[in-house]
Amino acid sequence: MTSDPFNTVKEIVSVFLLIFSLIVVHALIIDEQTNLSDNVHPALAAVALWGALIWLSMVEGSQASMVGLPPVDPELYKESHPIAYKICQRGHKGDNLDRYLMGRQFMVLALVFVINMSGAPIADADVLNLPTPLANCFLKSGLAMILFTCMIGQLNTQVNASHCMLDYLNDHFATFTVWVAMGIEASGLLHASYLIQMIVSKLAGKPVESNEPPRDAFGNLCYWGKILFSVAFLVFAFTVTLSALFDGKTTMWEGVPSAVAVIFFFGLMSVVGMLEGMQIAFFAVAKITEAERNANPWARWTCDLLFGNGGRGLPGFMIGRQLCVVSCFFVIARVTTVDIEDDESNVLGVGDGAQKFFETGLLGALITTIVASIAWQLVAGAFPLQFLGNPITYGLLRICLFLEATGICSGAWVLAGIHKSFAGFQKDEVYIGTAEERAARGKGDKPVHGDELGHLTGGGFGAAALPFEDDDKAPEFSARREKILANIKTLRGQVKEAGSKQETEVFEQCIAMEVANLETVNAEQEKFDHVLSKGTDAKDIEAGADEDL
Repeated sequence: MTSDPFNTVKEIVSVFLLIFSLIVVHALIIDEQTNLSDNVHPALAAVALWGALIWLSMVEGSQASMVGLPPVDPELYKESHPIAYKICQRGHKGDNLDRYLMGRQFMVLALVFVINMSGAPIADADVLNLPTPLANCFLKSGLAMILFTCMIGQLNTQVNASHCMLDYLNDHFATFTVWVAMGIEASGLLHASYLIQMIVSKLAGKPVESNEPPRDAFGNLCYWGKILFSVAFLVFAFTVTLSALFDGKTTMWEGVPSAVAVIFFFGLMSVVGMLEGMQIAFFAVAKITEAERNANPWARWTCDLLFGNGGRGLPGFMIGRQLCVVSCFFVIARVTTVDIEDDESNVLGVGDGAQKFFETGLLGALITTIVASIAWQLVAGAFPLQFLGNPITYGLLRICLFLEATGICSGAWVLAGIHKSFAGFQKDEVYIGTAEERAARGKGDKPVHGDELGHLTGGGFGAAALPFEDDDKAPEFSARREKILANIKTLRGQVKEAGSKQETEVFEQCIAMEVANLETVNAEQEKFDHVLSKGTDAKDIEAGADEDL
């Protein structure tokens, strides 16, 4: 069995770029040429960088698990994954999943801003005597930070978590992460998003489905109080950020006029918003008919890219989108993070304590979370066809697919493989079977909502999104597994009806053989998924499986 040599080359080049980026970023920190290492200490910058990166990987990975597991009956994994069971019992109760996703979105932005403060180069940074073209590429453009964050902190964990949801979530670190995300939502900081949700619902002419009973008077008082607080804080964040931009008191590149900086800020947020909304819209339109999707020429061309070529466009978009979004996040962090010189006055004349808070970049993270992310996701969930049928969507999809095709982030699959082997992750089917097998046992999956309007769950990606798989050519693993399970069930019935000890032993030996066959099928599927994701022809894999048998 041989993998595609072209994919192998892309992975090698991507890993080399990642290693080089790591060297560059840590050289910047050691030489005190990042904001945090320069203002505080390189050791703190290094700890903050890796702490934020590791936490970001859990935030990104746990999202795939939290969004993918609600349809599954939790009793199926109560014994095998007790921590994941407890997380889901709380996290999937009522509307808690939406609350988690809202808080999680802010966590992603906040952690990216921390990574930016810790590892992004200050103005005129110069390390390792890099040639000017290389320095411009990896330092000034931020490519080193983008590759570093995207491959280590996001894509590799998303790949594993989308296929191994139970194993990934069965961890106390995941418990802590989910509780922090829900705590952020409970604080009311992001409740302005619910006001946007109401407006979108009115525009769509449909109510937002809820899994909870109506709030009582005290609940409404707290709810609207949090919304007013959030709106006021959002206005304050915009006031501070725009004031700093107009006064040239941010980490924006020198020489950029203030008006251009403001336009650039809103333009970047619009790009992020489109990319966030496209993810929601693409998953939504995947569930409707082709005739409905092809409402106009732009929608038809977009669908041809997404769902043509064996359905490879959607996972390709997910990878390229991740690269685009994290790039925009870093640029937004640079544009919005407040920074003043020693001889300059504080923004809006505030005290030194408030000024230090402004310089954390959290105000920019709040603006981006609500205005450039959650708001666009809610709009796209209500009007997916309108998102699909415009030229901007088509253009951004082309860019995302091009970035994925370059293989610049292919190293994430190498990291995912290492992580999976080290952690011992197994696919969810090993523990709970496929959706068809669960349905056959009377434990079929159930939808979370009848309508995704007003919810953030529509953008969650499952095993079909990452990495590439060709379901049409896949061996019939599910059918083989279902047959083995049926045999085991029959044999267990024979054990109960056995008339002698010898008969019982024979049937138990048969059960042991069937269990061994089941393990073989699971191992073959693991091998198939791993190799096929690198481009191996399905016929080669089937031939290899036959040889093993």
